[in-house]
Amino acid sequence: MAELSFEPVRVEREVETISRPSLSYWQDAWLRLKANRRALISLYIVIALLLFTVFGPFVWTVDPAAQDLDQISAPPGADRTATVVDDYVPWRGVTVELPAGGSPPAAELLAPGAVSVQGPAETRAVRLAWDPVNGAAAYRVYRNILDPEPDGALGLPIADVLDPAQVSFEDRLDLKPLTYFYSVVAMDALGNESSAYRTAQVDVTRVITAAEAVAKGLAEGGDALQPGDTLKLAAHPLGTDYLGRDLLARLMYGARVSLFIGIVAPFAFVILGIVYGSAAGFVGGRFDQLLMRFADFVVALPFLLFMILLRILFGVGAGESGIYPMMVAMVLLSWPGAARLVRGQILQIREEGYIGASRLLGAKTNYLVLRHMIPNTMGVILVTLTFAVPSAIFTEAFLSFIGMGVAPPTPSWGSMCNEGLKTMLTTPHELIAPAAFISITVLAFNLLGDGLRDALDARMRSAE
Repeated sequence: MAELSFEPVRVEREVETISRPSLSYWQDAWLRLKANRRALISLYIVIALLLFTVFGPFVWTVDPAAQDLDQISAPPGADRTATVVDDYVPWRGVTVELPAGGSPPAAELLAPGAVSVQGPAETRAVRLAWDPVNGAAAYRVYRNILDPEPDGALGLPIADVLDPAQVSFEDRLDLKPLTYFYSVVAMDALGNESSAYRTAQVDVTRVITAAEAVAKGLAEGGDALQPGDTLKLAAHPLGTDYLGRDLLARLMYGARVSLFIGIVAPFAFVILGIVYGSAAGFVGGRFDQLLMRFADFVVALPFLLFMILLRILFGVGAGESGIYPMMVAMVLLSWPGAARLVRGQILQIREEGYIGASRLLGAKTNYLVLRHMIPNTMGVILVTLTFAVPSAIFTEAFLSFIGMGVAPPTPSWGSMCNEGLKTMLTTPHELIAPAAFISITVLAFNLLGDGLRDALDARMRSAE
């Protein structure tokens, strides 16, 4: 019988394999965070705010307390041109000769025949003169930035000229390069105003002397400047406040206060909450219940009342900054939220199989908490921290806004909003700038916290 020889049949098949690179928990979370465009943009905004806070004052070296009296409440992009003029020369005014015994009282006082500007109208002085009114015992001068016609709103009374022979007035009260409407009203001997008035429209020009330009560093030498030359005053990209202080510089230094409180205080009370919640969750039983009831008691404490008591305890008086009482109040009253979240995570993790295996192998309590439990709650901790930062920033802004936080002249975003509210109708940029920074910061941290919550969720990783 012939031997049969069998040769193995080799079939080459292409087996399609699906492979995925091995990624750690944090690498996978970073990839998912980068896929979230809103969270990534928020992260860049937070980094930009930190750079603005830390390195901004080294780039923009303007003193936040320095006052530019030539540009008070100047909005962004305002005209900074100033004309060089000679030194100020006092003005003696215009007087007229009255009839002997004075003018007889008139049945009805009329308006001056005309109101004219004597010389150039400048930011250092506007000189007015008018025709005398028969029977007038005095004159009253009004100033307005709006045309008093047709409703007769004359504006601010800036002077009473009590000498009827004096038919002029020199205005030097906080003049700006604007268009003003000056109205002159005659008065009788009893101080009653006439219903008739005469108005002059005056366009005021910003001026500066050669000596002032040299003193402010706008020119190297006063000899090279001639009357009629034009200069550019100091630049203020975001404008100035009601005292002429640079808003950009104040926002930078204010960010140091606001972000310091907004980051340090949450970091402190989150750490306190981690320790407290970890101890309560790991031990459990009556000890856990006792700790949680105390946390409920802390939650019930009124924050504003506690803030007032701490200000008294720290000896902070009216008009003084209460930064440290504010931070202490936040730390002492804000940790229960973080403690509850960490406690819930610890209660869940301690029942896992690897915790029981570690105990069987002789792992000590400190090792279990520090090596297994707290690292596995880092996702919750980071999300809690990112959500706590905007809350702390808003709390600081609110307390500074009502006068219980940072007090002037120390800048903070909240105190700047409080100052800008007073001039909101006339110069809204003083309120808009700090309010915009508060809004952007709070929104960025909230969106970043939302993105971190999704990126650090282990269930989303397993689903992929």
